[in-house]
Amino acid sequence: MHINFHFAVGIIFTSILNFFFDLSVLEFILIVLFSFICDFDVLFNKYAKDHNHRLLITHSIIPSIVIIIFGCIFNLPALSFGGFNYVIHIFIDTLDWGTNFFYFQKKQVGFKLLISKDEFENLPQYLSKYKIPSSFFDEKYYSNRVCLGAEVIIFILMVVFIVLFALEYFFMVLLYFPWLYFHLQRHFTLKKIEKNHRELNF
Repeated sequence: MHINFHFAVGIIFTSILNFFFDLSVLEFILIVLFSFICDFDVLFNKYAKDHNHRLLITHSIIPSIVIIIFGCIFNLPALSFGGFNYVIHIFIDTLDWGTNFFYFQKKQVGFKLLISKDEFENLPQYLSKYKIPSSFFDEKYYSNRVCLGAEVIIFILMVVFIVLFALEYFFMVLLYFPWLYFHLQRHFTLKKIEKNHRELNF
């Protein structure tokens, strides 16, 4: 799923925690940060098998376990809560394309709801049909009504939960929109590139 989706889920989880633990602003921000930070491993694609950042250790449950343990050892509850936000991210990523959940098996596992078995097993063949390979994933995501519906529902829930349980941190909702803009801008750019590519090769 997209960063804005993970961010919204992180806000929901952290808002509930705030109701029970009265988090400070730094604790709130830290816990939310762990809900999407692992997606920055895309910057290290070149080190991943098939240049797929979801096969890196950062997209397994190992970092979240380490974070939770460190939080317990050093009596830092916010760090442990952040670890739980991290593992929620990994679980969510098993739904769309799958992720390297246990890391050591070096393959994507999960429901992989956005990609068929044939597409997954013959991915290079499908990617070759696009000017930019990532357009394949972008097209599959934005043509899926369940994904788009989930985006809307999670956004609404984010607003509701932060109003109910963490109104003092409502400003955090504003950070949702730059991530949404990033993905939408990327989507329309890729769509335009692929359209021009098809017209040139028609």
